Amino acid sequence: MSASYHPQEIEPKWQKKWEEKKLFEAKDFASQPAYYALVEFPYPSGSGLHLGHAFTMAILDIFVRQKRMAGFNVLYPMGWDAFGLPTENYALKTGIHPAVATKQNTDRFRRQMKRLALAYNWEREINTTNPRYYHWTQWIFSQFFKYGLAYKRKMPVGWCPSCKTILANEEIINGKCERCNHEAEHRLQSQWLLRITAYADRLADELDSVDYPDYVKASQRNWIGRTQGVTIDYPVVGTSQKISCYTTRPDTNFGATFVVIAPEHPQVMALTTAENKRNVIHYIKQAQKKSELERTETEKIKTGVFTGRYCLNRLTGKKMPLWVADFVVLTAGTGVVVGVPAHDERDFAFAKKYGLEIIPVIRPRGKKTWDFKKAAFTDLDEAEVFNSDFLNGLPPLKAKKKIIDYLVKKGWGRRAVNYHLRDWIFSRQHYWGEPIPMIYCSACAEKGITWWDTKEGKVFQNANAQKLSKIKENQLASQNSTPPQAGLAGWFPVSESQLPVKLPKVKKYQPSEQEGSSPLADCHSWLKVKCPHCGGTAVRETDTMPNWAGSSWYFLRYCDPENSHCLADYKKLQYWLPVDLYLGGAEHTTLHLLYSRFWHKFLNDIGAVPGKEPYAARRQHGVILGEDGFRMSKSRGNVINPEQIIEKFGADTLRLYLMFMGPYDQTMPWSSKGVQGCWRFLNKVYRLVNQTQIQNSELKTKNSLKIRNLKLETRRIMHQTIKKVTKDIQDLKFNTAIAAIMEYVGAMSRLKSKNGKLPPSIVETLVLLLAPFTPFMAEELWCEVLGNKFSVHQQPWPKYDPRLVEEKEAVVVIQVNGKVRGQIRLPAAIAAQKSKVEAKAKKEANVARFLIGHKIKRVIFIPGRLINFVVF
Repeated sequence: MSASYHPQEIEPKWQKKWEEKKLFEAKDFASQPAYYALVEFPYPSGSGLHLGHAFTMAILDIFVRQKRMAGFNVLYPMGWDAFGLPTENYALKTGIHPAVATKQNTDRFRRQMKRLALAYNWEREINTTNPRYYHWTQWIFSQFFKYGLAYKRKMPVGWCPSCKTILANEEIINGKCERCNHEAEHRLQSQWLLRITAYADRLADELDSVDYPDYVKASQRNWIGRTQGVTIDYPVVGTSQKISCYTTRPDTNFGATFVVIAPEHPQVMALTTAENKRNVIHYIKQAQKKSELERTETEKIKTGVFTGRYCLNRLTGKKMPLWVADFVVLTAGTGVVVGVPAHDERDFAFAKKYGLEIIPVIRPRGKKTWDFKKAAFTDLDEAEVFNSDFLNGLPPLKAKKKIIDYLVKKGWGRRAVNYHLRDWIFSRQHYWGEPIPMIYCSACAEKGITWWDTKEGKVFQNANAQKLSKIKENQLASQNSTPPQAGLAGWFPVSESQLPVKLPKVKKYQPSEQEGSSPLADCHSWLKVKCPHCGGTAVRETDTMPNWAGSSWYFLRYCDPENSHCLADYKKLQYWLPVDLYLGGAEHTTLHLLYSRFWHKFLNDIGAVPGKEPYAARRQHGVILGEDGFRMSKSRGNVINPEQIIEKFGADTLRLYLMFMGPYDQTMPWSSKGVQGCWRFLNKVYRLVNQTQIQNSELKTKNSLKIRNLKLETRRIMHQTIKKVTKDIQDLKFNTAIAAIMEYVGAMSRLKSKNGKLPPSIVETLVLLLAPFTPFMAEELWCEVLGNKFSVHQQPWPKYDPRLVEEKEAVVVIQVNGKVRGQIRLPAAIAAQKSKVEAKAKKEANVARFLIGHKIKRVIFIPGRLINFVVF
């Protein structure tokens, strides 16, 4: 044992012993209360653990360590979200198989995490690329299919004509392919989708049952984007066709003057006159080069082309020109928008550009004026409807109700609920992902046979009739009215006994020779299989799942990671779920959270998991900037490598500084001086505890009144510190908890300088309070310096004495008309009583001087802190 602090010697020693003793292993069905804490598992990139990882993981690690000491049976697991594009792109560049690269990366991450003293349940480690894991990811997809929530449809997708491959949104950077920098296009491609819209209402409404920050709930609800309105049918003049448009503002429909349809809408060409086809085809090709984001950005100048057709506004009898414009997308509403240029800024700009009619139907009440030729009027407050027949004089909201009733009664419209949320495009034409466990038989497809027509499908439907009925009820609110079986003739799920469908090894990861297919399309021996129904020749699905798939249910697998019979034992899930606290970043507040809630609700509906919600509470961590105040990046040269900090100062110093920087949910710049300050503090603590033991018999004074009072004061501060640190850790307010410990150390130092030693309870309490923050040093001090039995992390968390926590005295500031005129020190009990404080304050000489000759109008009193006399 050294009297000096040497983390490079201390930390590896205790890391090894913790692993040998399996110190942090979670026990299923233990008698202690269960607590499940979860931090988002990382994508194991080749660059290794970065400072953001260290920050995020240290937050929950400190919280969890305190929970264990407080007597909880804690599940705090870790794993790897390891499928995805970066590893596949790395394989393309280097020729190293993605599985090999993934193992190298996970090994590195695991080693770095252990160096940081992260107390994970490593015995429950999972990896989304392990066939034993994605067996159950594939099983879940099969259930989605069987229950009618997975289907095929042609969807607009990104496309690189150079690589001849479909691009996910994240692969299109500034309109170009991430791999080759060629300009990306958009085209229709048959894709698997998950019917998440069937759960839209529940995903929005059931947020009320969970403890998420308000801004997280708002983000979820905004993404779901539920609105109530009406779908109006407009006959196409001169044809037997009609088009439908969803709107939340039917009160403005008397002012509708044109109709716009999305370029990819299936009715476009049928609705275009012969003389306009060339222009429309050219426009559609140009639109295919833009991403959906580019098309819908509000500040972009909108373009369009006339189809030559007109739609009838049955309210006014007017013929409205039908245009194709790329600011309308097929996946939003019905893919058709009715233009009301007088009351929508985008429609106004479009009408001005193409000389379309502008008819105002809402105006401000009172004396306010508005020139409809210069700008759209969109303010519904203090407004009234005019120029609209039977709606005239009504406020817009009342007019909306009346016009919906009228349209429904006439049979021209239908009440509708619409969502910003779209069904989840689940296909990826890449190699490094979970194979979608489906088989296609062209012979069965020609006969129109679906899986639901087979003996297996009928048995399934009969056995699960009640569950199917419940899920169909969800779909009633969905904007997607496509029947579950539509377009799925010939498609069959892989038998559960044949799961997992393992990802085959390939020599190349480039796109397939079959345009628009993944490299799996070239694995002929893997591709060809027997049809599960007719026994004829069939082929596997070559699309793989998105990287969201494995992360949508991983929290369940941690509860039972080795189970080969089901995704997890139901009783174990009941014991651990829901996750008590889930910590993650802002980038996953919307999609990941939404997707995993959707999967959990579905699995609950089919009886596979307990509970309607996966996470009881969610918290969002902040961001650490470089020392220059900018986001860390290699190009800026401001990246901080956590391993370099550990090499120089030790993991405990890094952990302490990361938590001392500021509130965990804020954006904070790194500071080298701050790191050094925490390093000095830990050295001070180490010396203090060591020297106390060395000087145990060297008393400077004995039993003096001053020393006794100082001991009592230090003990009082100790109990106050226990109370504050305990509460602050539970509230994730680590910076203030550390500040309280620092104050406590200051009080200990003052007592030691006077007394020569410190009472054992005061020293041990300090080590226990530091244990979650600086686990290596705390273990060293507890076992080697203080001579206690292993381990400090298995000791009970200290408790405070309520009698010693209360302040005996309080300082009350005295103000006159808001200006400080004095202060008084009173017993805490008296300082809380207004009448007694007021009487004492008035007698203070400097205060009385400002009260003489004035009348007290009001007395503002904050118990124990302030009294303010308002005089005139």
